Amino acid sequence: MAKTKELSKDTRKRIVDLHQTGKSESTIGKQLGVKKSTVGAIIRKWKTYKTTDNLPRSGAPRKISSRGVKMIMRTVSKNPRTTRGDLVNDLQRAGTTVTKVTISNTLQRQGIKSCSARRVPLLKPVHVQARLKFAREHMDDTAEDWENVMWSDETKVELFGINSTRRVWRKKNTELHPKNTIPTVKHGGGNIMLWGCFSAKGTGRLIRVKGRMNGAMYREILSQNLLPSVRALKMKRGWVFQHDNDPKHTARATKEWLLKTHLKVLEWPSQSPDINLIENLWRELKVHFARRQPQNITALENICMEEWAKIPATVCANLVKTYSNRLTSVIANKGYVTKY
Repeated sequence: MAKTKELSKDTRKRIVDLHQTGKSESTIGKQLGVKKSTVGAIIRKWKTYKTTDNLPRSGAPRKISSRGVKMIMRTVSKNPRTTRGDLVNDLQRAGTTVTKVTISNTLQRQGIKSCSARRVPLLKPVHVQARLKFAREHMDDTAEDWENVMWSDETKVELFGINSTRRVWRKKNTELHPKNTIPTVKHGGGNIMLWGCFSAKGTGRLIRVKGRMNGAMYREILSQNLLPSVRALKMKRGWVFQHDNDPKHTARATKEWLLKTHLKVLEWPSQSPDINLIENLWRELKVHFARRQPQNITALENICMEEWAKIPATVCANLVKTYSNRLTSVIANKGYVTKY
């Protein structure tokens, strides 16, 4: 039998209105061209529920009981990397047979979806405490203080990169919870290595590091590129140099060179790229060179230099202006990785 067309809201309303004027079901049916049985059903529904709108339909019963849902939620909360297959097996052992699709639908109704786990630096308790200490000590620093900082770092740039992913079950806005991330450690292979610096006034020099960088090479880079960048950007007297705790940066010879050169260095917490502003510029650079699709290393280097020079000074200034927000996030996240 063909499915009958559902009456419009206006027609259902007119049926009720005509009924309230005292007209019979057969009269209403003839006037509106609707079956008497349908008119009667609409009127009975209105008398019972005081509405003619469609009521919620029960549908098929859930495959997974409320107890089973709780078990699934406990499992993914304890271990977000649990697979759908694992959950299917858990329920089967408990006497419930379901498919992976049913698992996905159940979790989505609880506000949880499968997402790629974020890769973040591995934070040990000592790192977490150092990050909190840094954030608290500098919370009262002014925007002018941060404008006088020269930020620096190295980055690997790959001609054709492949990023492996892992998926986790999580709720919205929990992508940076430690259980939902994949810890990483620094330095691996790469096609070219770059060193660069910038301040609130714009980008400084960007150079390609050829060969394996050691302490001596790092000091040579600073000597030939850091100070000229400071002069080009017209940094104020008493400017502060920022670099991370890479062993080349913290080597005794490097510390002695920095002291001899009378550079004031910002004490930095390890494993903290999320609060190093230059990381944002690296992302900007990589997005732009990827769009140009270089096909060889020479083109890759040239494009990186061109795109670095194109980064507007306003971008640099805006990053520095909002730096206190990052420190607030570090404290709010109890020292763990922030969204930046």
